[in-house]
Amino acid sequence: MTLLDLEWQIREQKIDVESDPQHWLESIGHTLPSADIAVQRFVRASDKGMVNFYPAMASLPTVIRPFQPLTIPPGARCVLYVGTALWMKVCVGEERLELAEIPLAPPSLTWLGRNTREGELCYASSTYGRLALEAVPKRPWRAVTPVTIINSREKPLLLERFSMPTPLLSLYRNEKGQLWTPGITVECETDMSSASLQIASSVVAEAGPCEAIAPAREKLARGRRLVRAFDHMFG
Repeated sequence: MTLLDLEWQIREQKIDVESDPQHWLESIGHTLPSADIAVQRFVRASDKGMVNFYPAMASLPTVIRPFQPLTIPPGARCVLYVGTALWMKVCVGEERLELAEIPLAPPSLTWLGRNTREGELCYASSTYGRLALEAVPKRPWRAVTPVTIINSREKPLLLERFSMPTPLLSLYRNEKGQLWTPGITVECETDMSSASLQIASSVVAEAGPCEAIAPAREKLARGRRLVRAFDHMFG
């Protein structure tokens, strides 16, 4: 971010790191950045030179693909702790006027549906799908979502990938500075014709005391229960 008399300038540079960063790095200087980095320019209003950064969930559903497929026996359930990459909103002034939105880890796009005409465009994300909370890496650029999957069918359910409604999830921060979303419960019905999805009203107790820091991008019209075509939930 560069503050000039009449404009804001935003530059974004991707950095390759050998391992997942565990902390934010911030610096303040008084020289212009390199001209080789592309710049976005914004006319300044009455912002008093104030800039803030806010986390946000993805604007599209995110297809979660476990590192290894997971089989859920008939009548069983499991809880997967899924980490999804965040976006950063750049806002100025006391009114939090949004100038730009930057993905902290550039996502790839994928299509989830029964064919090329029926389905939805999603972001793709690979995850280990941890079953133990202690094994989940707590990264500053990811939010943790507990996903409960219930197999109400009479046959085993092979979980290879599923669509998580990230635009419907709000963000919370606990006392350790870690980001969480409310939990999701997905129940696969016996006839395999549909999957019922429910979003919790708050975070799980394991997250500890939390404060809400960002609302969901979208809201359900009625209640918090959503029924979607099975082919759109699992691929």
